[in-house]
Amino acid sequence: MAHEVIAREVEIEVGGATPMTAYLARPAGAGEYPAVLVGAELWGLTEDVREIVREVAALGYVAIVPDVYHRFGADTAAGLAESDENRTRAFELVGRLTRDGVEADLRACVAYAREHEGASGKTGALGFSLGGHITYFAASRLDLDAAAVYYPGWLPVAGTALSRPQPLLEETGRIAERDVRMLMFFAELDHVIDAEQRRQIGDALTADGVRHELVVYPGAQHAFFVPGREPYDKAAADDSWTRVRELFAAELGQ
Repeated sequence: MAHEVIAREVEIEVGGATPMTAYLARPAGAGEYPAVLVGAELWGLTEDVREIVREVAALGYVAIVPDVYHRFGADTAAGLAESDENRTRAFELVGRLTRDGVEADLRACVAYAREHEGASGKTGALGFSLGGHITYFAASRLDLDAAAVYYPGWLPVAGTALSRPQPLLEETGRIAERDVRMLMFFAELDHVIDAEQRRQIGDALTADGVRHELVVYPGAQHAFFVPGREPYDKAAADDSWTRVRELFAAELGQ
């Protein structure tokens, strides 16, 4: 049975920088719940990712998504509308992200969830596209128990997002050291992540001994998860969400 959910925006202090806006949702009932970090797509804190945060909370978790662009202007707090102009701007913001800054943001979110929302010690992560890239990074730096990663771009390719100075895929050994269980979702017809990149990611996870599963959905495209968009694939979205629920239930509880 789904939990009734309470959701709101919060402001979190991060190392003296401009306060970071985050969107948080949790079950309305009293009690301790595991924490789940959510990584947003390129567009930031849009209604699409806020809905995902609420859906995670309905499963019995304290879910929180940060505005990782917060150092670059307060106008990013509500997310960016999808347009060619905003795509250009968003990639400029992505180019200004740093590993240290994003790690500080993610750690601040977990600390806030534990201090203010009674989150228990178990922590998971879930991310989509850029947010999947960030979730992979989180698994290499934070003490996570499980991570579900949807179509993460730029893992084996240096130069974009957190694949600087070297590809983020080279951090896979850190994931193994933390014994994070990874669930990776890919689309067969993804224009961002081709079959060779999927192979490289799978090989790296296997070589480093990460507990993982890779799922590739035939005929699906990048961004297949979010309803209302042209790439939406209901069968792939529903199957993947069932797997996310099973992963979090097994590794986080609830």
